[in-house]
Formats: sequence, structure tokens, C-alpha cells
Amino acid sequence: MFVFKFGGASINNIERIKNTSDIIRDKADKKLLVVVSAMGKTTNALEKITEAYFDDRKDDALTLFEQVKKNHLETVKFLLVHKWKAAEDQLKDFFTEIEWMLHDKPVRSYDYYYDQIVCCGELFSTCIVAHYLAEQKVKVKWVDVRDIFRTDNNFRDAGVDFDFTTSKIKNSILPLYNDFDVIMTQGFIGSTDENESTTLGREGSDYSAAIFANIMNAESLTIWKDVPAVMNADPNKFKDAVNIPLLNYTEVIEMAYYGAQVIHPKTIKPLQNKNIPLYVKSFLDTNLPGTIINADKAINLPPIIVLKGQQVLIHFRSKDFSFMEGKALGQLHKIFNAVKLQPNLTQNTAISFVCCFDGHAEKTGQIAADASLLFDVDVERDLSLLTIRHYDNATIEILTKDKNTILEQRTPETLQAVIRN
Repeated sequence: MFVFKFGGASINNIERIKNTSDIIRDKADKKLLVVVSAMGKTTNALEKITEAYFDDRKDDALTLFEQVKKNHLETVKFLLVHKWKAAEDQLKDFFTEIEWMLHDKPVRSYDYYYDQIVCCGELFSTCIVAHYLAEQKVKVKWVDVRDIFRTDNNFRDAGVDFDFTTSKIKNSILPLYNDFDVIMTQGFIGSTDENESTTLGREGSDYSAAIFANIMNAESLTIWKDVPAVMNADPNKFKDAVNIPLLNYTEVIEMAYYGAQVIHPKTIKPLQNKNIPLYVKSFLDTNLPGTIINADKAINLPPIIVLKGQQVLIHFRSKDFSFMEGKALGQLHKIFNAVKLQPNLTQNTAISFVCCFDGHAEKTGQIAADASLLFDVDVERDLSLLTIRHYDNATIEILTKDKNTILEQRTPETLQAVIRN
């Protein structure tokens, strides 16, 4: 049994839906569980609807949602021949879930409404792909993952109840393979024991797929992307980026920790625990070898580069020249936890503590405001955070040339620098 995960780019138009379906159909005899993300930019559109609704702009929210509905119904119209009515009816049931909510006033937290609305993107996409596969004579079963993944109620970053989820997969999913070759379900979402939808954190579909692979003892997990393989840098930022054919679990965890966007940070551990290999392959050219991630030691790795823009550096200094340790650092971390933002890089001296954050203006502003009651605070914005794994002097020189390095840290394996252009 194998697990496949397809991102939104793989189904963002009709031709790509057909291409993705061909990949699934060609491997259906191996018994597949397939996780599919929301189509294209649907998640972003649903986020805008959530913002409008929570800001009490009901008409704007409904207008934006009409466009989302139109996009999906038009996809059904031009994609399906025989199954269009069943797909349309199922989509309309999902649409109703959101529309009922949009006609009420918000009385709970933003994160709660975010999860109720944004989760539907995955339901829409998998509905369409499953009906198309059925039309292509694939023995496919669509499953609502909210019936399988039980989570806590930490909306937007929900934790999975693994005992319940394991039981549901073993008792509700595995028996389906007696009658079906492909189980089609969603990533990124789950539900509480009160049937309230939750999300597992942005880009959490990879994590969902890894959980399925772990519990089902899959032979492998394949994540299908629009890149030829895992690369040593973002090819949109670095034109000389190269493919990496082999990585080990630990290296990928490090890459994810430092902000590489290829694999979700939580994805690797469920696979590592059972030594399940992860393949990253291109849905645009399935003949390319891609990258294999497993327990084998990777050697001769090139410098791996992660460049994060829109960074904010906040300096916290003791007001009375007492040491920045113990209680003082504990107070700061309470402030970080309260706004749900953790630093990407920290450095402390006897009387100061410096943190580099992703540039969420509202959250970093709140941190600065709250901390100013206890510390002297200075904020620097519009910076970049450069991370180089397996660095060498030539790479450092090229990437920092004509840049002002504000803060730097090195270990034998990794260099990080906060820089200003």
C-alpha cells in the first residue's frame, strides 16, 4: 500500500486534474491512499472570506464566496461528463456549510471561524478529483478526513489524537480496500470530538499524509510537486539551484526547521519512526528521478540555502541593567507564546536579548508593545534571514556581498545571518 500527496498546483486547472488522475490511475493496482490539497489559490481566497466575515463585512464575504463557488462549479462543468450532477450536488452541500455561517454574526474567535471556512477547500478539490477518477473507471472511495482525524480544539494548529485516529484508520479505512483500489481524502484538516472542523497548521497536508503512511504501514509516501526534486535553494530566488537526489530524515528536519519550503516540518517524524521512505517527485514529468528521503547517510551535499525576507529584529534590553536570564527570558517567552509567534534566531548578552521574527506586523507589534512594559525595546524591520547548511567560504562571500550583516551565528554545520540589503 502506498500514500500519494498532491498539492494545490497539481490540480489548479482541468489539464492538471487530468494529469494527476492519470498518475493515480496508473498506480491504482498498488492500492493507494491519496491526499489532495485545495485547488490552486483556493485557500488564500477562503482566508479573505474569513477576514471579511470576521470584520462584519458580510456582503463582501458572500461576494467573495460566490467566486469560489463559481470556479469549482465551472471546473465540474468542463471536466466531468457522466458524474457532473453527483459532483455538483456534493459541492453544494459543502457550500451550504459555509453559507449558513456567513449569514450569522461571529461570536467566537477568528481562529475558530478560520478553520470552519478554510477547511472546505480540501473538501471541494477531493470531491471533484474523486468523481473524475470514478468516471475514468477507477475504483475510488471518497472519505471525509474529519471523520478520521480527531484533534484537540487548538484551532489553526490542532494537535492530533493519535489513539482515536489510529483506531479509525484501522477500522474504517483499511477495510475499504476490500472493495476499492484508491481512497481519496483530504490533508490539513480534522475535527474535534464536538465535530468542529480544525486545521493542522498551514501546509499541514504533508503531515496528514505522513500520519496515514505511519498508521497504515505504507511502503512509501510520495509527495508530488511542480519542482523536479528537492533543491538546495529556492529556484525562484537562486537560478543556479541544483537537485539533491538523496537526503536523510535528519537533514530534511533541519532544512524544514530553518524555513525550507519543500517539506512541512512535522512531516518527517512519523515516517522516520517506521523507516518509511519519502519520495519527492514532479507531477509535470514523472520520469524524473526526484529525491528520496530515508535513513541512509547523505554525503557530498551542496550548500543548502534558505533566504527568508520580511524579517523583524527586536532588541530587548534590561531597564535596570539586571541580567537577561531566568525570569526575564521566561517573561519574554510568555509574550511570544501569547501571540503565537516564535523567533527564528535568538542571541543574548548579559543585559540584552535579540530575536529575529517573521514579519507579521500585528504580532511583532504586539510583542514590542507588551515587552516595552518590562524592557527597553527597539525594532528593526525589512530585514532578511540567510541560512546556509554545509556552508563554505565561497558561498558565504557570494551571498553576503554588498550586504550589511547585523547579526551572525555559526555552528560547524550551519551559518545564520540577519542582513540588510
